[in-house]
Amino acid sequence: MSRVRVLGPREALSRTLEALQDLGLVHLSAPASRGALATAALEPRQLRLERQLKRILDDVRSATALLGADEVRTSASHPPGPWGRTARLARQVRREAERLQTRGRALEEERALLAKYQDVMAVFGKLFERGVAPGLRAYLVVLRAGQLGSVERLRTLLDGSLGRDFELRTHPLPSGELVLLLLVPLSNAPRVERLLGESGVEQVPLPRGYEGQSLADAVPHILERLHAIPGELEEVAKARAQLRQRLPELAEDAAAVHDRLSQLEGLRLSASTPHAFVLEGWVPTTEVRRLTTRLTETVGPSVSVEELAAEHWTAEAPVVLHNPRLFRPFQLLVGMLPLPRYGSIDPTPFVAIFFPMFFGLMVGDVGYGLVLALVGLLLRRRSRPGTSLRAISEIALGCALFTCIFGVLFGEFFGDLGRHWFGMRPLVLDREEPRDIVSFLGLCIALGLVHVMLGLVLGVVSAFRGHPRQAIGRGLSALMLLLITGALLAAFRILPHQLLSPLVVALLVAFPLLIIAEGLVAPVELLSTLGNVLSYARIMALGTASVMLALVANKLSGAMGSVVVGVIFGLLFHLINFGLALFSPTIQGLRLQYVEFFGRFYSPGGVQYRPFRHWRNT
Repeated sequence: MSRVRVLGPREALSRTLEALQDLGLVHLSAPASRGALATAALEPRQLRLERQLKRILDDVRSATALLGADEVRTSASHPPGPWGRTARLARQVRREAERLQTRGRALEEERALLAKYQDVMAVFGKLFERGVAPGLRAYLVVLRAGQLGSVERLRTLLDGSLGRDFELRTHPLPSGELVLLLLVPLSNAPRVERLLGESGVEQVPLPRGYEGQSLADAVPHILERLHAIPGELEEVAKARAQLRQRLPELAEDAAAVHDRLSQLEGLRLSASTPHAFVLEGWVPTTEVRRLTTRLTETVGPSVSVEELAAEHWTAEAPVVLHNPRLFRPFQLLVGMLPLPRYGSIDPTPFVAIFFPMFFGLMVGDVGYGLVLALVGLLLRRRSRPGTSLRAISEIALGCALFTCIFGVLFGEFFGDLGRHWFGMRPLVLDREEPRDIVSFLGLCIALGLVHVMLGLVLGVVSAFRGHPRQAIGRGLSALMLLLITGALLAAFRILPHQLLSPLVVALLVAFPLLIIAEGLVAPVELLSTLGNVLSYARIMALGTASVMLALVANKLSGAMGSVVVGVIFGLLFHLINFGLALFSPTIQGLRLQYVEFFGRFYSPGGVQYRPFRHWRNT
């Protein structure tokens, strides 16, 4: 990155900002005020315009969300039109979307409320459609399964009070409840309501809005309303679809609004004297010449570009991660942490190598690797280039590749099915055998040693320019880690035993040097580093757990009496194991990167490179 300063006559500031926005290269920042140079402030007219533009964006976002549409994609903005027209359009669409949403919700709530009565009404609907005879009063009761004995008690009470002067009809519902319809003369209504209370049954209350009507009058209207609501909902849906067709126009307007807001923000980041302006920012070093040429062509020779010295601003420069195509998806994992500071080491290439390797080592099964590859391909097909989903799909494909490689080395295909079906045999380690678990542990610790040592070496390189004493301390830590490892291997006669004494002497010499370089905290840091190396044993633990779960799935499915039941059980168990194989190795693999590896050299605190350019959401 290069820090540049753009200078020119004050009247050319707007044209310069437009040219910089068209070019889309410069990350603007506020210049330091000195002498007669003062930071610009927006005029009252511009502040009113800024508030209006923000209201337009709020209306567009609200309308898009209310209409249930994804953000409409646009690659560039059209030339800005009258902002008043744009504001009226956005406000109109937003208000209409709110009205339609309110109407739709009210209809859905009404339908849900009336649907509770639909089963009950459907039983005696024809009776109410013909109408209840004048002089009669209708009562509707629903009895739960435990209240069925109340029917006979109610009939007995009615016989004793009204004689034959009533009609009681019953009908079972699919829910197991029983619906009762009672018809009595109006003159007997008070006594019937008292008897209903004494028998322990309650009438079905009428829905909200129908309370003042009798049951005979309300039921036909309820049934009629239930038939009418779907048509009204369809009309609302059609109106929403028509309104949604206006979203592309709104999206183009929103792009123009974003651009104008960016220009106002660019004005805030400028400084000026009564006759000149100054803009400062960062641009990729290779693009400085193109920036100069473009400004000269579009604004004129009165505007000049000055490249500032780098030693005073390096730590403040914005950061853009740029890696080869193979490593680029893994920038997503690095981006989950604060960006590295400008000038420090980008860990993306190392994450791209070690993360899928550790994942594959933990899962280590060809069958699971093929399933993961299928998931990655499906995600890739459903994603667009440059999106997070595309990066996830490509990370999954890398992990699937290493999973298959280690699956071949371990001779595993959904556990031991590969041995029975294809005659697969372990080429390196048999993770099912207890005697090979120690070898597997040793392999994981060795990989951890390499990983941590690499982090220490990168820490030496990163600290060498600005903190040479810290670089020496990290170098000594790496040396002592090697000496301790060599001494342990010699003590267990993996290396020649004669090397033990020289290695111990070298340790005794290096230890005080480490304390001189890093202080009294050095022994604690060294023990922490050794603990980091040992924490890679979690790879062995998760890998062994994965293969054992696959073996249990195969054995239990084979023990089922039915082949069909066994296959279904095995598939479910392997599906659960596959889910665990996705979750746990991912979490532990990221932990090994972020804690054990990054802690040796990573310098967070970088600022995202955001060039001043036309807005786009593609």
